[in-house]
Amino acid sequence: MSTPFQVRPWLAEDVRNDTSWIIRMAAEEVAGFDAALAHAEGTGKGLLEMNQEDFPLPDASRAVLKRAIDTTQERWGMCLLKGFPVQRWTEAQTRLAYWGMGLYMGVGRTQNRASEIINDVRDAGGNYKIKGGRGYNTNAGLDFHQDSCDVVALLCRRTAKSGGTSKVISSIALRDEVQRLRPDLIPVLQQPWFHSYQGTQDPAQLPFYSCPIFGDDPIHFCARTNRKNSDAAQRDFEEVPRLTQGQIEALDLFDELMPSDRLCYSMELERGDLQLLNNYVTLHSRTNFEDFDEPDKKRHLLRLWLSIPSSQPLPPQWEEYYGDVRPGAVRGGVRGSAISPEFLAYEERHARALGMAWRPWRPMVTRETAAANAG
Repeated sequence: MSTPFQVRPWLAEDVRNDTSWIIRMAAEEVAGFDAALAHAEGTGKGLLEMNQEDFPLPDASRAVLKRAIDTTQERWGMCLLKGFPVQRWTEAQTRLAYWGMGLYMGVGRTQNRASEIINDVRDAGGNYKIKGGRGYNTNAGLDFHQDSCDVVALLCRRTAKSGGTSKVISSIALRDEVQRLRPDLIPVLQQPWFHSYQGTQDPAQLPFYSCPIFGDDPIHFCARTNRKNSDAAQRDFEEVPRLTQGQIEALDLFDELMPSDRLCYSMELERGDLQLLNNYVTLHSRTNFEDFDEPDKKRHLLRLWLSIPSSQPLPPQWEEYYGDVRPGAVRGGVRGSAISPEFLAYEERHARALGMAWRPWRPMVTRETAAANAG
């Protein structure tokens, strides 16, 4: 099966032996981010007010960001961009610079029930496995999953005392392994599946959604799975269809295959690393971690969810969750309950600036339509 943009399946050994997915920035490229940050600080603008002109990157710095995004759409479906000077930026400066560079890569998406545009990935005492639990605010090891956007970006400010290893697999390689071992499960994985929003939906939406785990487009492969959210839909919502025996066997096979040494590549993110993952062709997780006691040494990453201009089309069955399946469209994210007029204005303005397809968001399935259909 062919895939878009030359993305191909890879095994852990492949990415160990070929590091063309890693980009180490030159001094000239890094200097451009410092200069743009100084300019942005002088404008006094809030993040959602900013345009590219407020974070004026020179050509070399723009080019390295484009190369990084392009790399996520090519052979590996991921990129590690190294060398951001976070050791000399304050937390506020890092956040500003990160948002500024994001203006060149895509349109930022809201990420949680608070509708935040940048998430702090650090242990804030959260609990991953409880109802409504999310992983980014805990120190827990995470199930393999993908984030709700075209590309997820993680900028590492500080590492943990130990642990927190990033793990990535090719979801195309996962598909190939299922095809080899249990070809009867491929149609099962392309059926409708139901998943919990874990409380991150818009108040107008149902608290669960339907989305197949594997897309059925023969050209543009895509995968979406997170067993925790699928199990939560079974636990919390009686109206969700019960998993079939085939679906349970598929999830169990995933649990066996995804962490295997054959598929799973582990990487240690260092200070100043920016990890970029194409969420349609990779799945990721991390190990649990132990933090330092001192607050200013604790593990801290910043996360952006991005819609990008060069994104692939998605199958029609994915529209309920992503909102738009056209290539290069603004889509994804979770709405939460605090979408602001400022965010909506930013979203439309920046989509136009990047030449991306955009339309006002509307929920595909609402509480009202579901109640009317049930009646």
